[in-house]
Amino acid sequence: MQQLKAHKTFGGMTAFWSHESRETKTPMKFSTFVPEGPLKGCLVWLSGLTCTEENFSTKAGAQRYLAEHQLMVVAPDTSPRGLNLPGEHESYDFGSGASFYLDARTPGYDQHYRMESYLVRELVPMIQKHFGVQRLGLFGHSMGGHGALTLGLKHPSLFASVSAFSPIVNPSAIPWGIKAFQGYLGNDPNLWRQHDSCELLKNGQRHPGRILIHQGTQDEYLENQLLTRNFEEAARAVDQDHTVIYADGYDHSYYFISTFIEDHVRHHAGQLGR
Repeated sequence: MQQLKAHKTFGGMTAFWSHESRETKTPMKFSTFVPEGPLKGCLVWLSGLTCTEENFSTKAGAQRYLAEHQLMVVAPDTSPRGLNLPGEHESYDFGSGASFYLDARTPGYDQHYRMESYLVRELVPMIQKHFGVQRLGLFGHSMGGHGALTLGLKHPSLFASVSAFSPIVNPSAIPWGIKAFQGYLGNDPNLWRQHDSCELLKNGQRHPGRILIHQGTQDEYLENQLLTRNFEEAARAVDQDHTVIYADGYDHSYYFISTFIEDHVRHHAGQLGR
């Protein structure tokens, strides 16, 4: 871990880091906020399409609330960088900045786009060792909300709490997800279902905690990309504890996230404190 820069924030420190990843075989960047005093847990934030490790730390306004609850946060970049794979840089919703937090199976991408393994097997253990923290929560936005839901359902023993803003809940059924899954996984729908929170619920995956979702009613992607009600229906059908809050008039932006980030930090603090 090489610290690139750091800024004092609410008594703690917001910092930006780089390291060589064994999973992606590229340098990877991430940001952290670490409050003063003993840590009660660590939240992992997964950002959305086109974002980097900087968006959450500079726009969400979470540091004040993290400091109050003695929680740190780590926000990784949204994909490997520095590669030139076929089609990787041609569009905003596939390739660079658009990993969908899965382990790719298609040629070329399978060697580098290993974001699920990067997060679970490499970044989280490294953060736990470096900062001496054990209890973990997982949250994210849009594509990162998809990552939080799917990885939270698949790794409930690792992530004790889960929440999401404007998540892509049913990627197998929407344009963003279909494009990404075809590019990363090929055309086998059985592989797609392993990275779709609605399908994971139907196939028996559960999280023992309550999953919190905030969704803006004026989100331009709600009806054709996010499909929030599909998650509600799937969760109700299998008794997965969840709360979905529709925030009247809010859109898909960090203005929305910053408005409700305190609720999510409080949610994770309560779950991690059990």
